[in-house]
Amino acid sequence: MPSGTAWLHEIKHDGYRLIVQRDGNRVRLFTRKGHDWSTRFPLIAEAALRNRCQRFVIDGEAVLLGIDVRSDFNGLHSRRHDNEVQLYAFDILALEGDDLRKLPLHLRKTNLARILARRIDGIFLSDFEQGEIGPDLYRQACLMGLEGLVSKRVMDALS
Repeated sequence: MPSGTAWLHEIKHDGYRLIVQRDGNRVRLFTRKGHDWSTRFPLIAEAALRNRCQRFVIDGEAVLLGIDVRSDFNGLHSRRHDNEVQLYAFDILALEGDDLRKLPLHLRKTNLARILARRIDGIFLSDFEQGEIGPDLYRQACLMGLEGLVSKRVMDALS
């Protein structure tokens, strides 16, 4: 497990990876394989439309939260609760027409936090911690039975 100020650490949520793309009044949700799930998760699509920014591309994990506030992958996969699925947003790729992928991760996180500052049910910011805390977070995640952690370099851009 990496540690130090060059790293940030996020909880790995057990869900479906989604790209949320908003362009004016149109919102589309795409899976890793390019499937359009815009109608499958209405809470996420509605939250994207209620955001004050008109154009953005957010990367995140669609999850169904259980009673214990942990992701419930079996419930998500069953499709019985599609209208309750929310997005843990962990990156922003574009904002108001600007491609942010060449920015370092810490600046993309700042932009993401800014557009999600007014928390709207359906999309919320995935928490992260930076620095030496990585190994301790990993141990805690294991004790809590979570999916795991994802560690990323703070200065990395996306290629």
